[in-house]
Amino acid sequence: MKWSRGRRLDPALIVVGAAMMVCALVALGWWIRELPLGVDSAVYRAGGFAVVRKESLYSPLRALPGWAPELPFTYPPFAALLFSSLTALPTQLCWGLLALAAAPSLYFALRPFADRAHLPLLLLGAFALQPVWQTIGLGQVNLVLMAAVVTDLLLLRDSRRCGIMIGIVAAVKLVPLIFIVHLLVARRTADAARALAAFLGATVFAMVVLPADSVRFWTSAIFNDHFAEMKGWVGNQSWQGFVARTVPEGRTATVVIVVSGVVFAVLSMWFVHRLHRAGDDRAAVLVTAGCSLLISPISWTHHWVWVVPAIGFFAAGGHREVALAVAVVFTGWTVAVVPGGGGAERDWNLVQALIGNAYLLTLLIVGFFRLPWRITLYMLGQFVSTSSRSKRQNAGDDADAGRGRQNPVHGDHAPGNHGKPTATKAPNSGVGQRVVEDDWDEDPDRVQRGGRW
Repeated sequence: MKWSRGRRLDPALIVVGAAMMVCALVALGWWIRELPLGVDSAVYRAGGFAVVRKESLYSPLRALPGWAPELPFTYPPFAALLFSSLTALPTQLCWGLLALAAAPSLYFALRPFADRAHLPLLLLGAFALQPVWQTIGLGQVNLVLMAAVVTDLLLLRDSRRCGIMIGIVAAVKLVPLIFIVHLLVARRTADAARALAAFLGATVFAMVVLPADSVRFWTSAIFNDHFAEMKGWVGNQSWQGFVARTVPEGRTATVVIVVSGVVFAVLSMWFVHRLHRAGDDRAAVLVTAGCSLLISPISWTHHWVWVVPAIGFFAAGGHREVALAVAVVFTGWTVAVVPGGGGAERDWNLVQALIGNAYLLTLLIVGFFRLPWRITLYMLGQFVSTSSRSKRQNAGDDADAGRGRQNPVHGDHAPGNHGKPTATKAPNSGVGQRVVEDDWDEDPDRVQRGGRW
């Protein structure tokens, strides 16, 4: 009894457990009644069956249930090898397996970004966001991939295994490859090397097991012609989707996409570099995630799960009004109230264009207006601290020079010492702030390791 009174169950874990229970009950209920459940998880399962039955992975999938649309398998062959384990379960229970992972994934993705007191409320609120409930409803892997990346970058930061999970999830879905660049920009070379080695190892393993499918994926299927025709649909909130909705097709649109994509990537990585130097690795991770959503050809609304740690980050930083505004935008109403599909997006008026591109515009406004201010404050702080150090150093030199003129005799023979040894004061000793500032300049990782991770 004493042990049970002393131990208090974390409210956030209660939310996670309740969410998992609901998902399990839904999966069992839909399976018993043989109802359709999980379009994308059905595609994953059909891809696994293609591997088991030695069918062509990137041809029409034969194992799709009758109620599912004829969607292609668009993931790398390594993902199909992992999904082959789903063939042991009915379609509804495959959805249930991925849905069960949703709440724990949200928990691990939010932990480094949110205050402990806010975590239960943020977890509950996350299920009201379209990227989250749509990911769960479709049976997608987005939340699992995000949790793996956050865990690798922040929670396992000083581990010798850091980087491995990023490499593996990049072999499942190529977009996380950008986080290897993130590691290089942050000067975490060893972690980047492990991530790249894990990605190459998984990819080569898939080539050995599925040589024909691997050749087809890396030569043609990777370009995803099926979804290329849908780039202008409102459900695609990437920069290319925005250009497809606003700029006529042709050379102009291509130039805009390429040039702006390069600008976005370079600017984002500069932000990552400056934020890493400032010791703000959480903001740096969110910048890289935002860059991936921005420059990816396809960023469906359910891909935007990174909004969850972003909201936690703003709430923890005291910007609750920003967190609330972002949450309201991402509940899904913006893509529901505008005409969509069949090219209707090209006929939008100004108000419809602002609402229909709300995900993308929110990213640009928050990222390119708030981040420069945050970096500017850091740079001003560095300038002020450097000036203060210089002034203190000059003042100390003048004082030493004055003492030297008044009493040129030092050491054991100085007047008043009477032969007692005199301790020599080391430069910068006794000035704790200066030591911290010097360490910040030379090794920003040291400051981060002393924080919550």
